[in-house]
Amino acid sequence: MSIKRSFGFQTRRNFLYGLGASVGSIAFTNLLADEPSDIATQPGPLAPKQGHFPARAKRCIFLMMEGGPSHIDTFDPKPKLKDLHLKEFVREGKTKSAMESGKRYFVQSPFGFLKAGRSGADMAETWTHLRNVADDICFYRGCQVDSVNHPTALYQMNTGNRFGGDPAIGSWMTYGLGTLNQDLPCFVVLPEISYPQGGAANWSNGFLPSNFQGTPLRPQGSPILDLRPPEGISTDHQRENLDLLAKLNQRHHAQHPSHDELVARMQNYELAFRMQMTVPEVLDIGNESAATKSKYGIGAQPTDAFGRRCLLARKLVEKGVRFVQAYAGTWDSHDYIERAHGNLVRQVDQPIAALINDLKERGLLDETLVIWCGEFGRSPDNGVRGGTAYGRDHNPKAMTLWFAGGGVKAGHTIGATDETGAEAVEAVHHVRDVHVTLLRLMGLDDNKLTYFHGGRFKQLSQFGGKVIQDLIA
Repeated sequence: MSIKRSFGFQTRRNFLYGLGASVGSIAFTNLLADEPSDIATQPGPLAPKQGHFPARAKRCIFLMMEGGPSHIDTFDPKPKLKDLHLKEFVREGKTKSAMESGKRYFVQSPFGFLKAGRSGADMAETWTHLRNVADDICFYRGCQVDSVNHPTALYQMNTGNRFGGDPAIGSWMTYGLGTLNQDLPCFVVLPEISYPQGGAANWSNGFLPSNFQGTPLRPQGSPILDLRPPEGISTDHQRENLDLLAKLNQRHHAQHPSHDELVARMQNYELAFRMQMTVPEVLDIGNESAATKSKYGIGAQPTDAFGRRCLLARKLVEKGVRFVQAYAGTWDSHDYIERAHGNLVRQVDQPIAALINDLKERGLLDETLVIWCGEFGRSPDNGVRGGTAYGRDHNPKAMTLWFAGGGVKAGHTIGATDETGAEAVEAVHHVRDVHVTLLRLMGLDDNKLTYFHGGRFKQLSQFGGKVIQDLIA
């Protein structure tokens, strides 16, 4: 039996567990038999809960640029590379490429940079829309991770654990805070047609109850399979079937009170039924105005696909979904970075700017934390395979993330990398500190947001971290 360490309310199970293995454990078994067997009478695991601190943000939209966008070619200009362009890269001391094979050469950015907004934020010239909301953004250049491999780096960014199997950030947040709409999933994922490297483990509930796993919405066809009941099956018929199934399950649960998965399955049946009533309307962007869809780039190329995901993210958080993650992939530009990153920026630039403006116009941005990141940064050097096919390799020691809304320092740039962008040198923090900071902005304490599993209390940061105070307004 997994024993939860929760907060916001103290169940008899958790209280007695805390008494230790003496008199409390004797009483524990006896009292369990007296707990009500009707699951409907107990507080649901997704019910809204109080955090540990006053929250700066109530909801979170996580924009994941899978593949590792280059900080040097997006938000962290390195003019020194112009002087070093195509000079041989010599590995000395800590200065090493993420990818170790072959002769290496420094590579300058093919993009010019501009100062955007009153804050003078650095942005590559390719960001023609995002520069208009530069003063709403807090750029952070001090993050470091541990892995140069995509699956393990994605796992670490999404779950804190390079090797997978742990709960995703969205699972931890919804475990700690519950959901604001009982008729919708608490944690929704908007992937591309092809899942990111590492697959669905990037939004897994891990060792948390299955109520907290991410719910992926398909980008084509019906967003969720079987969202509509089969032809000839009425809502009343479904309700009768669920009521009968609930009676049978509750009878079984009374005989096996430690069967947590059964409880989660019963609650998921009920959620699925409620979703059939609610989700189709929420996911229908046809009821949005033509002007709104145009702002997101919907109906145009190359912005249509990510524009739809960004608009859906706004609609979902507006309806009370606690955590939404939207993916944009193929940022792994080892060659032809001018063409590759140029096209990728054009796909996401307008939708992201529209998302920030839309949240602001609706009065949602102050209480919505928006995050933009990849799984690592890119190197200042690369091999040269002929012509102008310059690209960059993986770099775990330097990357740029940015945040908007939700209590962060808008219009600021925090941290710095060295003169070539190879390594973070100011306000340097491991990604675990970023995770701890995200939880704090949502009103959660990483050291108290724990779950007993495998013989110990586990947490998102793995073994603790520091809040990055420089990011918080």
